[in-house]
Amino acid sequence: MARIANAVRPRLARAEEAVRPQVARAVEAVKPRLAHAVDITKPQLARLTAVRPGKTWQYTAVAAGAGLALTAVVVSAAGPWDSTGQRTAERHRAVALDGTGGADHDGTSGGEGVPAPAPSAGSVLAGLGTAAKGAARATPTPASLAAVLDPLLKNPALGSRHTAVVVDVATGERLYGAGPDQALTPASTTKIATAVAALSALGADHRFTTRAVLEPDTEELVLVGGGDPTLTAHAETDGWAGLRDLARKTAKALKKRGLDEITLSYDTTLFTGSQVHPIGVNDNLAPVTALTADEGRTDDSTSGPVTRVADPAADATKKFASVLREQGVKTTAPGPSKATSRSESLAEVTSPPLSTLVERMLTNSDNDIAETLARQVAVATGTRADFAGGGRAVAATLTRLGLPLKGTAFRDGSGLDRDDRLTAHLLTALLVTAGDPGRPELRAVLTGLPVAGFTGTLAGRYGDGAAGVVRAKTGTLTGVNTLAGTVVDRDGRMLAFAFLTADTTDPGAAQSALDRAATALAGCGCG
Repeated sequence: MARIANAVRPRLARAEEAVRPQVARAVEAVKPRLAHAVDITKPQLARLTAVRPGKTWQYTAVAAGAGLALTAVVVSAAGPWDSTGQRTAERHRAVALDGTGGADHDGTSGGEGVPAPAPSAGSVLAGLGTAAKGAARATPTPASLAAVLDPLLKNPALGSRHTAVVVDVATGERLYGAGPDQALTPASTTKIATAVAALSALGADHRFTTRAVLEPDTEELVLVGGGDPTLTAHAETDGWAGLRDLARKTAKALKKRGLDEITLSYDTTLFTGSQVHPIGVNDNLAPVTALTADEGRTDDSTSGPVTRVADPAADATKKFASVLREQGVKTTAPGPSKATSRSESLAEVTSPPLSTLVERMLTNSDNDIAETLARQVAVATGTRADFAGGGRAVAATLTRLGLPLKGTAFRDGSGLDRDDRLTAHLLTALLVTAGDPGRPELRAVLTGLPVAGFTGTLAGRYGDGAAGVVRAKTGTLTGVNTLAGTVVDRDGRMLAFAFLTADTTDPGAAQSALDRAATALAGCGCG
């Protein structure tokens, strides 16, 4: 702890003065849940010390995650809190940090563990960014940021083309821009756009329902997929909707009707078009269908690349049938069908709120969730629910939010398609919009971002840099490295940033260069 606990006391003091009124109101609202957390963090906060000028800023990570101390005073990373004062999702991810965590598109990162479901971001986030507006804190100047970033972004490891934007989240003012409107392949940072579109179109509290229905004339049992990408067939559901639970409820309902042998079918008609991504069969993504269990994984993993089943809907229905048999109900071999309007609902299970799914998608860089959410946006907006339709629906939804889409192209929801195009301007605009106090339904976009050094695709990065202070979505394809997220600078300002690169030749070197740029922002007293 002595090595890690440095550099934050001056920043905490400045940030605390700026946001004291908002934090006081938030603490009053959640005092019973935070009291225990405060007791836990007091000893660590007492030991915080300053470092010599020129050192990178580091963060004391109490309770093995992005700790309560900095989070509470800057109100930048607030989200669902458990009784230890830590985001529930981050606590569970921190426990699973045997590997690098998360998944990205090049297949070099992986690891098991998944964020536990957490409620939508609550009122503790209502003041995000507002405190700084009225606080006498120095705003970083374009000239000072250019002096810091220009040399770092000239690193040859960042390839022949790169763009960057830094924005003050509180004011929306652009503080730095290098090719802000040049559209490049965004890789997995596309998921930020998908998240904003899904939360806007569907609402943070929206849930997806998987149903078992009975056709009255034929006594055919139909398992109807509702497009829940987190449905699980595991005995331990960890809060996700359980296929086994649905089967047990269904068997009970059938027996009440005197049925112990039925014809079994499954309905995936909520989505249309090809299930296979344009890149082809890939370990980073299962065939996209409205009915799937455990993302069609062929092992017990919950994130990262792995071989997938060829037909997730049929696989899920077979698992459903297996539990029915355990409950004394025999079934035929399942086949595709479509439930009629006359069907009777026997049982259903629902996903956690959409905000929780968005957090899991962003933390783990989950391509399966991303592609499903893009299609759910298409369904919600009356667009054809396939890969192309999902992209059009995401773009249309972002346009309605007034976001800058000039030059952009959405070919999918995950960023696996190399023909996707986003700008650094759009990515920072998405983050600023997610932090708008008037749009609390979008807050999961910020709370779901991986935490440097602790969660998801940033778990193995920033070991000697801005661990716990940077929160960002990574993106990696061959020749492409991107990073977009938020950081709190030395003056307590929350900054949104986006760095996109093209034609990189060494992904490790490119990642390190991007991390140094984000770390520089964290250590910047650039007012």
